[in-house]
Amino acid sequence: MPSLPETFAHGKIELQGQFMLGSNYTFLVDVTHAGETIPAVYKPSRGERPLWDFEENTLALREVAAYIVSEALGFGLVPYTAFREDGPYGPGSLQRYIEFDPNHHYFNFTDDEKEALQPVALFDLLCNNADRKGSHVLFDADHKLWAIDHGLCFHTEDKLRTVIWDFANQPIPDSLLSLLARPLAGRADLTRYLSPEEIAALASRAQSLMRTRIFPAPPADRRAFPYPPV
Repeated sequence: MPSLPETFAHGKIELQGQFMLGSNYTFLVDVTHAGETIPAVYKPSRGERPLWDFEENTLALREVAAYIVSEALGFGLVPYTAFREDGPYGPGSLQRYIEFDPNHHYFNFTDDEKEALQPVALFDLLCNNADRKGSHVLFDADHKLWAIDHGLCFHTEDKLRTVIWDFANQPIPDSLLSLLARPLAGRADLTRYLSPEEIAALASRAQSLMRTRIFPAPPADRRAFPYPPV
């Protein structure tokens, strides 16, 4: 049986449908290789709506960078994500599709489920996530926590916008802080997807979080929540 990276690198991509919600073109696809078919989410760079504060045609690259950071530091939050140059609509990100209940999201999570979001809150601080909506955190059928939609991450300026402010002013657990000690600057696998300035800012945020050891409160001088929130 081929590995997931092998399937995503060499498999045939077949369009199955389009996700109609959201600003950018996003497609459900099947990726087939060596007799195995895996559902995935394909986000072509050419389908990205231009933004004033993020460089054009970089959102799919940031999706891949988020997966690399999640795996490199041991968060394990982001489904396997790769970049394909030969997608049906050109280059774009390809992320393993997670089966979940779309009606079960942050705004109706139980108290225990919300408490389990501390790793996501820290990951968003680290990656400077400008768009953590309530539907971007989900539990699969085995109740494994996942975080998706990371196209608006890694800006060099403070852009954090999230619905997860539950831990504001609370200490970051040592078990999570220890994840940030692994080096990020100089990682060759990030240089394809982020600029040197963005990688340096990422490493700087990790150092700052290890120094302050506190989940920050929402900023008062700018919008701290995404729109729409779900």
